[in-house]
Amino acid sequence: MLKVKDIMTTEVFVLTESQSLALVRFLMKLKHIRHIPIVDDDDKFIGLLTHRDLLAHTISLLADPDEREQNELDRQIAIKEVMQRNVISVEPEMDLCEVIPILLENKYGCLPVVKDTKLVGIVTEADFLKLTHRLLKKEGGCA
Repeated sequence: MLKVKDIMTTEVFVLTESQSLALVRFLMKLKHIRHIPIVDDDDKFIGLLTHRDLLAHTISLLADPDEREQNELDRQIAIKEVMQRNVISVEPEMDLCEVIPILLENKYGCLPVVKDTKLVGIVTEADFLKLTHRLLKKEGGCA
C-alpha cells in the first residue's frame, strides 16, 4: 500500500506567524503555490495559510485598489491574524486510502504532513494527480 511519504512534497515553503501577508502574497505569486504551512521557530507546525485565506483579506476589485495600496495593507497584517490554526494534518506513514476521504469530505486542497509535531511535508491535490498520471502511464493509459 502506498503511504503519504511516497507522494508528499518535501520541499515546502514555510513562514512564521509574525511575518506579513505581503510576504505570503509575494511567495505565492513567485513560486506558484496555494498553501503555506506556518511553523514556529523550532519548525513545529502551528497552522496553514491558503490562497483562499489570502483572497478573503484582499481589497475587493470593486474598490479599484492598485498594487501599492494592497501591498501596504498586506504589510500591516501579520499571518497570525489570518492563518488557520485548527488544521487536520497527517503522518508520513499514513495509508493514502485513509487520506483521500479526508481531502474529499472536507474539500481540502492540501494536508500538512507532520511527524512528532514537526512539519515534514505537504500532500496536495497535485501530488495525487501526479500519482494518477504515473499509474495511468504504467498501465498504458497515457503516453
